[in-house]
Amino acid sequence: MLTSTQVPGGLNWLDLGTPDIDAAVAFYTGLFGWQFQSAGPEAGGYGFFQKDGRTVGAAGPLTEEGASSAWTVYFRTVDADATAKSVEQAGGSVRVPPSQVFTAGRMAAFTDPTGADFAVWEPGDTDGLELVNDPGSVSWIELYTTDAAAAKAFYGSVLSWETRDMPMGGGIVYSIAGPAGGGEQTMHGGLMELPQENRDAGSTSEWHPYVEVEDCDATVAKAQELGATVIIPATDGEGVGRFAMMLDPFGAPFAVIKSATA
Repeated sequence: MLTSTQVPGGLNWLDLGTPDIDAAVAFYTGLFGWQFQSAGPEAGGYGFFQKDGRTVGAAGPLTEEGASSAWTVYFRTVDADATAKSVEQAGGSVRVPPSQVFTAGRMAAFTDPTGADFAVWEPGDTDGLELVNDPGSVSWIELYTTDAAAAKAFYGSVLSWETRDMPMGGGIVYSIAGPAGGGEQTMHGGLMELPQENRDAGSTSEWHPYVEVEDCDATVAKAQELGATVIIPATDGEGVGRFAMMLDPFGAPFAVIKSATA
């Protein structure tokens, strides 16, 4: 589970790019009981998902040519320009150069060497997410990657992450990751190499969030009623909890979890 959104290198923002804001808002507010607050006409349709008045994420229209609907994870940085240079030096690419977002802060968007998109946030007036781990908010993030070794080296170089491997059996290794120096207490996510059969079937590297829920099975059933497609049915993970992974009606992957420690 997440411990802090204020540690450099840690998760501190999350937003959805979608081709239909109104329909996406209807899906997620219907599923998680979120409210949506527009950032105003000058924000081009961007707005904030809130739970009990606290921001748990955001959503906006797709702005990059050829982009698919997806959730973007943002990691906290103290210097977006320096991070952009580190990304390029480590073999990643800059999709959106560091830029000012009104007085809220500075952002930049990148692609790691394995093809996964992510972003960074240098806080100004907006520090980051206001609610995590509670039901209806993000409690974990995960990277499916085509090359786990390359991904670990990249994020270790760019964001100073530590990783710890956890063999899962059958040759599968799951690695937990988080900012260096904090140990397991600051681990905010995991990464796993996609099996060859998934890559052969066209699966590519991508980040997705886990939203904490009160009842995994009931949430999956409701999501299907609202138009979601189930990728991984509700499954028990020993010491982890009960989780499932889905695509929203526009194809953005996300997961839900009833954590064992929640």
